[in-house]
Amino acid sequence: MQDFKNVKVWAKGHELVLAVYKAARNFPREELFALTSQLRRAAASIPANIAEGCGRGGDAELARFP
Repeated sequence: MQDFKNVKVWAKGHELVLAVYKAARNFPREELFALTSQLRRAAASIPANIAEGCGRGGDAELARFP
């Protein structure tokens, strides 16, 4: 098992999540449950998938995890 916080791409993905949430604050109210929600979920899935992949058995499984 590898600590996902030491993976550089996880850190970049986390920065992306923070940037998307910050940018989405300025979106119109009517987009709250449409575009805003979709962007936030898509951005959050990147570091989440990396963290889950790091919890797998080894490097081969990490490489296979989408």
